[in-house]
Amino acid sequence: MSKKTKIIVIVAVAVLVLLVIPACVGLYFYYEAGIIKVATGKVVREDLVSTVSGTGQIKPKTYVNVGATSFGRITHLYVKEGDRVHKGDILARVESVQPEATVDAQQAAIASSRTDIASYVAAENTAQANITQARADLEQKKFDFDRAQALYTAQLIAKQDFDAKKAAYDMSDATLAQRIAALAQAKAQTQSQRAHLDQAVASQRANFDALDKTISRAPFDGLVTNVPVREGETVVVGIQNAEGSTLMTLADMSVITAEIKVDETDIVNLRLGQSADVTVDALPGRTFKGHVTEVGDQALLRTTGIATSQSTTGTEEAKDFKVVVTLDQLPSEDLAELRPGLSTTAKITTAVRPNALTIPIQALVQRDPATEKDLASHAGKPASTTASASPSGAPVKPNLAQGVYVLTPINGKLCANFVPVTTGITGATDIEVLSGLKQGDEIVIGRYQVLRALKSGTLIKRDNSTPVTATTSTP
Repeated sequence: MSKKTKIIVIVAVAVLVLLVIPACVGLYFYYEAGIIKVATGKVVREDLVSTVSGTGQIKPKTYVNVGATSFGRITHLYVKEGDRVHKGDILARVESVQPEATVDAQQAAIASSRTDIASYVAAENTAQANITQARADLEQKKFDFDRAQALYTAQLIAKQDFDAKKAAYDMSDATLAQRIAALAQAKAQTQSQRAHLDQAVASQRANFDALDKTISRAPFDGLVTNVPVREGETVVVGIQNAEGSTLMTLADMSVITAEIKVDETDIVNLRLGQSADVTVDALPGRTFKGHVTEVGDQALLRTTGIATSQSTTGTEEAKDFKVVVTLDQLPSEDLAELRPGLSTTAKITTAVRPNALTIPIQALVQRDPATEKDLASHAGKPASTTASASPSGAPVKPNLAQGVYVLTPINGKLCANFVPVTTGITGATDIEVLSGLKQGDEIVIGRYQVLRALKSGTLIKRDNSTPVTATTSTP
């Protein structure tokens, strides 16, 4: 091939390249114009679990602030924080000099009363013996009087002797009456002294109670969680939650709960008895099983924790509800590790759907079905954004419905088609579909910027590649 021929071939190839490449590029952009890249997914069946989470702290089901029941100085503290005690164990003692002295004095008074009663009982016995003697003497005097009366009637004795016998009889009769009265008096004195003894014994019970209140005992088996006082300090009575009125806090750790706060939007899904998985920040990698035992009815302000009924501010803010999860029976080693106040998270299972028809949550959009264009007649055409108006000229409020965009082939091209759906329970990333879709349907799941403006009839193209996140380098 001559040099001239080579030059002609090279020029021809160059001209061809210059003409064909722009044509191909133009043709490519012509066909790609108006086609939107979307991320897609499939409608699948899977086991779906709906959960509600909340954070809070570990609390015993039963705990009590052991308060001071006697005024005085603490002489002994027998426990410290973290000790486990049994019901009836002595926890602390307050000085008891005055109560002990009162008990001793009253005990002496009781002993004196018992001695007086014994004396009065002896007096009763003496009075009873005197009555027996007086009755015998009266009987003797009556015999003498009867004989004297018979002799005086027969005029065998003088009237003076008869009068003497009658006077002696009357004297014996009066003596008997006097001694009967003395016995009644002795019995009354004994009864009175017995009443004084009962009164003294009752007062002694009060004294013993005052003395016993200088000793604090454990009301149940539990764990000492707080001891705010020390030996030598003075405690007071009758002032709740005041400094010096609480000796210690005792918690019954046999039943442990997680008291958590749940957002107001989730509280309607909670019911008593629902199962829960509880994790404790201080024990990573361990999960404790439990169940819901209390669902609060009172909303709590998130910033302050105060009930809305007690709040005086009119500011609207987020609210929570208190939910109590009781942990199931725990081994002794777990009980030993759990402490009141530990931060915890509870994940409560509110519903379970086996083999449910599901889609990703992010695929759901809100659209007005009346404004979505007919797919077949508007495929590939730009969607109108003009708002519809009523006959009076006022804009019509859209009637929004939730749904998804399904990939539908039209004339060999993929188009987005809005399909309203009915949903059920919500899982962590997926949501149940009750109607509108079937298994295997391919839907648009992203990206957010695309879904926000997507309309039915829009030409689309699958692009399930991972988006590249822009990063800034540090010089």
